[in-house]
Order: sequence, then structure tokens, then C-alpha cells
Amino acid sequence: MKKVLISALLLLPGLASAQTQDFSKVQVKSQQVAGNVHMLEGSGGNIGVSVGPDGILIVDDQFAPLVPKIRAALGKLTKGKDKTPEYVLNTHWHFDHTGGNADFGRDGTIVAHTHVRTRLMNGQELVGMKIPPAPKEALPTITYNQGISIFFNGEEVQLTHLPNGHTDGDTLVYFTGSNVLHTGDLFTRDLFPFIDMESGGSLDGFMRNVERILQTLPPGAKIIPGHGALATREDLERFATMLRESVDLVRGKIAAGKTLDQVKAEGMPEKYKGWAHPFIKEEQWLALVHKSLTGKNPDAVTK
Repeated sequence: MKKVLISALLLLPGLASAQTQDFSKVQVKSQQVAGNVHMLEGSGGNIGVSVGPDGILIVDDQFAPLVPKIRAALGKLTKGKDKTPEYVLNTHWHFDHTGGNADFGRDGTIVAHTHVRTRLMNGQELVGMKIPPAPKEALPTITYNQGISIFFNGEEVQLTHLPNGHTDGDTLVYFTGSNVLHTGDLFTRDLFPFIDMESGGSLDGFMRNVERILQTLPPGAKIIPGHGALATREDLERFATMLRESVDLVRGKIAAGKTLDQVKAEGMPEKYKGWAHPFIKEEQWLALVHKSLTGKNPDAVTK
């Protein structure tokens, strides 16, 4: 049981923070991205914010203990006029992105892909840990299969589902007038990604979705990644290159007859050494790629 818990804490972005972090020390900072759109950074997934005459719309809402700080940051953006979002858009179900749903859902409308509502409503088992069902207030009340548009603060906000990547319920959120894209965890700037295979994610699907984002990204768009600093197309291209090179690297080592332990010991190229982080270390990323290519499921993260 101890190994399973350690595995879960290592693998899920934000889960370790949820268990051990002192949220009283977290600062929620905001920066303007473009047009009506701002980005809030605290702990967990980055929050996109639209502020304007129609009120507030947010994309993701981090952890429940941070809700008062998120509200305070929203109040600064509206100069004290309002701290309550009209809409909360969830890019996927993980609770470092949906932890504030129960609070914000009491007064606002939560919108997400159908699979997000299902997974939140039913509870999940994630890397050996049982996640309980979310309360009614935390559930999306508007869902979709392919996508939906919300017209808010003078622009169309397009929600587009991309299947079986990070999870099976991933959504891109594009602010058409501001030319800002929120990717959720389909893109983590200069960080190895987590792919939740227990929630319908896959490396193949993840890579296809990243390529699709590159193909459809409007010129000059600013990108709010799921984790990491505000980004541009160049940052996303670097991320896509890392994915391709990781697959080529591991595939070549498998063809040469090397074991997973050897693959992990030899590691990634030096230019990617800084991409490891407390939630996904280099050897865990290589183990994930190896599992995707071979179908084998070794107990890689507990070694």
C-alpha cells in the first residue's frame, strides 16, 4: 500500500501538493495575457480569466483551499466589483484543475466535456488511489461531446474536445477576440507531461492532439499551458519536439535490446534535463513512453 501511495503522489501533477502543501503560503498572482484575458498562477493548473462587461469567466480553478485567494485575485481584476465567476470551464477532471468547483459552482455555471462530469460524479481510481465522487455543486451542468461556444465579454469562447490525450475529457479553450488559447494539460511548458491512462489518456493520442494544436494555432496566439509560464507557438513546438524525440529515443533502445532499467539509467538528452519536476521525474517519463511502446506495465516508479 505504501508503494502505491508513493507512486500516486509522484505521478499525478498537483496530487503531492494537495496532500502536503501549506496552502496558506501560496500566492495567487495574475498577469494580463491579451485583450480581456488574464492568467492566474498559484498551485495546480493555471487559471485563465476573462474579465469584462458580462462579468467573469474562468478556465479551471486549482485546489479548494485556494478559493479565497482566487476570489481575491479576481476582485483585483474587477477593481472590487465582483469576485464570482459567471462561468467555470474545466479543461479536464483532475482536481488540481477542478478543486474549486464546489465553491464556484454554487453561484456560477460549470461547463465541461461529458466525460468530466461522469468522472467527477462517479469518483475515480487514479494510480492506485481512490478519488471520491464530487458533491453536486462541483459537477458541470452544461456538457458537450465535440465542443461548444460561449459568447462572453464581447468575444466567442470556443471549447473544443480533443480525445484520448491527457485524459478522455480534454478541452481546448480559445478566446477568439483576444487570440488566447488555454490548453489544459495537453501542454505543460518545458515540463514532462503526465498522461492519465486510467482516465482514457494515451501517448499516441496526446501526440496527435499536440500536433493538431500546432496545425490549427492562429498566428500570434498567446498560450496558457496547464502548468508552466505563459507560452507562445515556439514553446509549443519545443514541447512537440521533445515528445517526438522521446519516442524515437526509447524505440531505438528497445530495438537495440535494452531493458527499461537501461533506458532509465541512460536517460534523456542533456537539453531535457531541466524538464523533470517533483511530479514527473525523468525516469518516470521514460517509463511511460516505454510502456506505451511495449504495452508492458512495470512497477517503474517505485524502483
